[in-house]
Amino acid sequence: MASKFFSKNSPALFLALALSFMCFSSMADKISICDSTPYPSSCISSVPTNYNTNNTNVSDFCQFSIRKSMSNARKFKSLIENYQKSSSELSTGVIRALEDCHLLADLNMDFLASSLQSVSTKALSSSKADDVQTLLSSILTNTQTCLDGLQETASTWNQKNGISTPLANDNKLFSVSLSLFKKGWGHKLNQGPSNPSKKQHAGFKNRRLPLKMSSKSKALFEQIGRRKLLQTDDGSDELVTISDLVIVSKDGSGNFTTINEAVARAPNNSLAVDGYFLIYVVAGLYEEYVSIPKNKKHLMMIGDGINQTVITGNHNVVDGWTTFSSPTFAVVGQGFVGVNITFRNTAGGIKHQAVAVRNGADMSTFYSCSFEGYQDTLYVHSQRQYYTECDIYGTVDFIFGNAAAVFQNCNIYPRLPLANQFNAITAQGRIDPNQNTGISIQNCNIKAADDLASSDGTTQTYLGRPWKQYSRTIYIQSFMDSLINPAGWREWSGDFALSTLYYAELGNMGPGSVTTERVTWPGYHKISAKEAANFTVSNFLLGDDWLPQTGVPYSGSL
Repeated sequence: MASKFFSKNSPALFLALALSFMCFSSMADKISICDSTPYPSSCISSVPTNYNTNNTNVSDFCQFSIRKSMSNARKFKSLIENYQKSSSELSTGVIRALEDCHLLADLNMDFLASSLQSVSTKALSSSKADDVQTLLSSILTNTQTCLDGLQETASTWNQKNGISTPLANDNKLFSVSLSLFKKGWGHKLNQGPSNPSKKQHAGFKNRRLPLKMSSKSKALFEQIGRRKLLQTDDGSDELVTISDLVIVSKDGSGNFTTINEAVARAPNNSLAVDGYFLIYVVAGLYEEYVSIPKNKKHLMMIGDGINQTVITGNHNVVDGWTTFSSPTFAVVGQGFVGVNITFRNTAGGIKHQAVAVRNGADMSTFYSCSFEGYQDTLYVHSQRQYYTECDIYGTVDFIFGNAAAVFQNCNIYPRLPLANQFNAITAQGRIDPNQNTGISIQNCNIKAADDLASSDGTTQTYLGRPWKQYSRTIYIQSFMDSLINPAGWREWSGDFALSTLYYAELGNMGPGSVTTERVTWPGYHKISAKEAANFTVSNFLLGDDWLPQTGVPYSGSL
């Protein structure tokens, strides 16, 4: 072909050959970086055709991928909104699944914008890098949750309209963004603090809050409060700052009679330095579905104690709710702290998935709370979460989700399930090997609830099963009673995820902790203290950066 258009020594021929070489070199550079991602073709498609690869670097590719992800996420959100406009023609299940997807798509837009802003800076601190990895991990989780909801309650409509296809393609691109970020900033990730905390952070003193508040708020708190929760200033430099205070009481003696009214009163997008907006919920049974949205940040909610302040509901999948929309209490607002409250879903095992609490709030904390349900009690959906001195009751997969969640000094109570059911304490939902997520259970007690303890003893109880491909759960230094099956862990379906999951145990105690008959899956590990340290509060959550301001007690290390 060249000889037909160019003479043998034509400058145009050399130019054509040079351009061809440059194009080949450019593509080779793209491929060399993109080959390291889970979906190379999605990676290559995100790189602009006019990009000069002479100075190719991963950080540029990461920015391209996130920009393309933002464009795709925006299109998907518009697609959802278009379907919602015809809601009169849709079934209740479809409407609820679309509502979930819209909320999750909106969060993804925020997370992508924040991530792009961060990666535009070449140098990131360890904590900032962990923030970005958390956001990119949560984007994948949000998209998968939307897919799960569509398949759960709107499968026929979903198949007809093909909405899962663009969503699945988006998730490939989101996975590429996470992979490129970890490749570019991976040396910053999962290192923990340079000097990990080995102290016990005392936090609350004698279960009294070390609060710092205005004299007006203090007077109101002492007047209405039926327990002496206020710790006066004793010179400690770790007082918890309270910006404002409202009281919820069913008898009308407080500011509000419902919790949702108090949440609506909280300021929007408050900063951590401003302190917490405190909602004190007086003892009583609150039959309402509470939602803490993304703009209600740094909110602290304190009750009068477990089984004293109770928030209850009964939404469930059998009655047409998605698992995501079934919670009695749902929180997304960053920096939430919950103390001395019982959260219940009373639907019962016969209604299957019925969530008591769904938590997608980053750097959130629950202290001295109780979570009560049957299947899917506590949905640790996404982001970084810490639970201490809490009680969790349930049957099937009753601690589940894809957050980075640490449980310390908690009581875990498997209940009596339906006939022919088995108990699985955890069902962790990690879908990508680059996500910084998992469930870490440290220094907890696992014992049968009263109904299971008094049963005929035939119910099988397992430490967990793999909900998703890269499921990750670790038990450290916990007491396991005899109810735990000697195999320890249960398959989800056949050999699904048995090679890609990460399940581990170290230093557990009690008759159920014996590991001689544990499963022999490739993904199951008996780990060393060094490995287990990766899943402590200081390393897994970088909790030393944000937990002290909550006043909640924690141990940073093993």
